[in-house]
Amino acid sequence: MKETKQQFPAEEVTLPSQGLLYPEDSPLRNGILEMKYMTAREEDILTNVNLIENGTVIDKLLESLIITPIDFNDLLTGDKDAVLIAARILGYGADYTFNYNGEELNVDLTTIKDKQLDESLIVDGKNEFSFTLPTSKKEVTFKFLTHGDEQKITKELKGLKKLNKNSSNDLTTRMKYIITSIDNDFEIKTIREFVDNEFLARDARELRKYISKIQPSVDLSYDYEDQRGNVTTIDIPVGIQFFWPDASI
Repeated sequence: MKETKQQFPAEEVTLPSQGLLYPEDSPLRNGILEMKYMTAREEDILTNVNLIENGTVIDKLLESLIITPIDFNDLLTGDKDAVLIAARILGYGADYTFNYNGEELNVDLTTIKDKQLDESLIVDGKNEFSFTLPTSKKEVTFKFLTHGDEQKITKELKGLKKLNKNSSNDLTTRMKYIITSIDNDFEIKTIREFVDNEFLARDARELRKYISKIQPSVDLSYDYEDQRGNVTTIDIPVGIQFFWPDASI
């Protein structure tokens, strides 16, 4: 598989995290991934009905394009977003048109900026950061999620849906994976009980805002101006159509 990938032209992609949160022995540590250009094989992946239906089509596409020998589950979600943008540019160019409120908008994907990590926030090279909840005053530590974490969250949410079809546990389930300690207590049981029974909504919102502020990723915001001159910040939509706008899927 590796030899097959290296037969094609490749480019280096700089990761927003700069590789600073990965272990010293990880290929991701240098903050760069090598990716090959998209071929007809990847278009086959994009149109695979089974992959589309089970929601893994984008992941399979990126795994096929990445040449650097990594464990895809180790990739931080913010870095994965950067790889996603690079894959689209390498495959179909930087010009991307999408629909918003019945209007076609165009964006040059090369103008999308990385949200890089503030190195001063890193302690001992770990993917772990601290925050004081403003209302309860509890000290929490948290991490940035990886693709592997996202997979576990998805699996847990599916299990909860089977138990109760009307359940809505997305935010709390995600927080149980993000938070790594409460007042220096790192027990998983403590964290889950806190999220379920003590986590105040205002504290949860402030923690999410802080994470969004410091998390290395790409800035997918777009300032849309309507005919009256009103400006609304929206997110550039990313999905199967992001890669193949003409695909009848």
